[in-house]
Amino acid sequence: MGLHNPRGGKKMTPQHHLPADIERTSMGIITAELAARGLAVPLENAAVVKRVIHTTADFDYAENLRFTPGAAAAGVAAMRAGAVVITDTNMALAGITKPGLAKLGGQALCFMADPAVAAAAKAAGSTRAAAAMHRAAREYPGAVLAVGNAPTALLTIADEIESGLRPALVIAVPVGFVNVVESKERLFAVCTQYGVPAIAAMGRKGGSNVAAAICNALVYSAAEMLDPAARGWQ
Repeated sequence: MGLHNPRGGKKMTPQHHLPADIERTSMGIITAELAARGLAVPLENAAVVKRVIHTTADFDYAENLRFTPGAAAAGVAAMRAGAVVITDTNMALAGITKPGLAKLGGQALCFMADPAVAAAAKAAGSTRAAAAMHRAAREYPGAVLAVGNAPTALLTIADEIESGLRPALVIAVPVGFVNVVESKERLFAVCTQYGVPAIAAMGRKGGSNVAAAICNALVYSAAEMLDPAARGWQ
């Protein structure tokens, strides 16, 4: 029972105060609700799906997240090997766990604010996201590419894969209404054709927070940090 508030209503008493307890309880709720909804998530994909639902409170991701065969395992293996993660937004970059990456010897980068990328985009008449992914293909051909915003980044990655690029993993989760659905479908089809691991949020939903959540699920799995206590949380 909450405490009485003299100004009306009840004063809320938090169920938990410590971050680790909050996360554990949240994950328990997610697991129970997935079962109640009859949503069976393959064990190999569960850490990613649950982390995205934890980030968004949106159970649609249990159905719209698609994985090429072995994509989650490939992502974990890449993180364990000290992967470079390249994002299409600084927001996604900010959301990726730096202690987890550091433990694995990896790093995360974003080229969107680089003046050379802006100049390349202007010269080519393209977006900075496209220019950034061309740079990623040149400089970090085996990176994990995490796209949460720009459909043009996905289309560029698809073109690069057709030209021989083989990323460790493509995370394809832009959000929006223009070219979003089509870019995901093209990227996923190209990755499937060429055997490139991919995780995509089909449809309109996604975002930089989802891209970061997927990266974090893979990093935590690779670093044995899925339980918050392993991250130093109380």
